[in-house]
Amino acid sequence: MTANWAAFAAVEPGLADTVEKRFGAHTHHILATLRKDGSPRTSGLEVRFLNGELWLGMMPDSLKALDLRRDPRFALQANPGEGTGMGGGDVRVSGRAIEVDDVETKAGYVEEVEPPEPFHLFRTELTEVVRTYVEDDTYLVVQVWTPGAPLRTIKRT
Repeated sequence: MTANWAAFAAVEPGLADTVEKRFGAHTHHILATLRKDGSPRTSGLEVRFLNGELWLGMMPDSLKALDLRRDPRFALQANPGEGTGMGGGDVRVSGRAIEVDDVETKAGYVEEVEPPEPFHLFRTELTEVVRTYVEDDTYLVVQVWTPGAPLRTIKRT
């Protein structure tokens, strides 16, 4: 089961807002994809939240784009920023990336983002959103959302 960003934001608006703010705090984030042999590959990436979707844009024929064309599964981690504060916590999104070839959709993205062209554009289908943060300098709190299930919150001391 998957959901796009708008569906996630509709059922968990507070968590969605926090995740968007964490990704918005920095330009570059870490994308994990799977190589041909199944081993992980991590790459830097810029992301955009537009029109109810989480978009991944990439240079033509980049290894991460070729990975996603072969196997659409991905994990994306927001840049934690400088130091150890991680204001808002650590956030990760997992799912499948679906390449968009539709000329009209890509033109709308270009109008908003102005990426260097040509480029690959992927929209995401979410399978999991996770936020981890420290509460009251005492608890490690992990929030986990998956499509079709209520938000789970786990506290550890």
